[in-house]
Amino acid sequence: MGIPISKKFAITGVAGYIAPRHLKAMKALDAELTVAHDLFDSVGIMDSYFPNAYFTTDADDFKRHIATGNTDFLTVCTPNHLHCSHVIGGLQTGNDVICEKPLATTPEELQMMDDCRKACGHQVWTILQLRHHPEIIRLKQAVDGDTRKATHDIDLTYITPRGSWYAASWKGDRTKSGGLVANIGIHFIDMLNWIFGETEQVVMHHYSADSAAGMLYMKKARVRFFLSINPAHRPVPADNIMTPYRSISIDGAEIDFTNGFTDLHTASYEHILKGEGFTIEDTAMAVKTLQAINGAEPKGFAGDYHQVAKTKITE
Repeated sequence: MGIPISKKFAITGVAGYIAPRHLKAMKALDAELTVAHDLFDSVGIMDSYFPNAYFTTDADDFKRHIATGNTDFLTVCTPNHLHCSHVIGGLQTGNDVICEKPLATTPEELQMMDDCRKACGHQVWTILQLRHHPEIIRLKQAVDGDTRKATHDIDLTYITPRGSWYAASWKGDRTKSGGLVANIGIHFIDMLNWIFGETEQVVMHHYSADSAAGMLYMKKARVRFFLSINPAHRPVPADNIMTPYRSISIDGAEIDFTNGFTDLHTASYEHILKGEGFTIEDTAMAVKTLQAINGAEPKGFAGDYHQVAKTKITE
């Protein structure tokens, strides 16, 4: 990328699903990973990126290492319910913190992090990678440049199949994950809030362990959404039933953002290292929407709803 940096990183949650994208981003930007932590020791992926990084399963040992002043950033890739405490811990040891989405599952957690950020004099960054996608940027520019004060009709369908392990993991525990929408949908919610403004009303039609469907009434849009981890909910067949299905249509026109969807963490890190990343304030609107979704009682499919959701949930 050609960015002159000499930043040293620590990471917690390095054995998790999302950590390799962070390791890849660090490596691509010539950063150094000095210390890594996870409760689990299945971390052979580190050898592909930072074979000399110190690794520990001991939380106190890890904290001692990042408190020595030998790291500039702590990257947090732990389960959602630990984000707040791990972010605050990183700030208190003198590090800036990069945290995976969702940064928090409630506005109250965001406030706690922001209070600590101000007290410690360090920054909190989060990964909102869709804001770096060229097609999404073009869409925002088009909406921002539209002077008609139009309310757009949006259909969002995201089916990302998961095996039975999902329900047995922390992701299947709503008290830890914040629910299905927090796990697989928070970046879509952020993207829509970023482009179409604050969510003014939430109507949920369905919310279960494997899927969620409802309406989001935003300042500039009506959003019908269907999120699922169930491969049977795919609206069209695929050679591999575990292949994700992503679709966003706006006023009947499909937006193709499939290419490059999983390759945006490096762009996120590049902006963070320039001091131009996304902050607590940037993610606040999406976290508020998430809280409203989790607090809404599903009403069943009536009125305006996602057509594919109704078909797949009731068939």
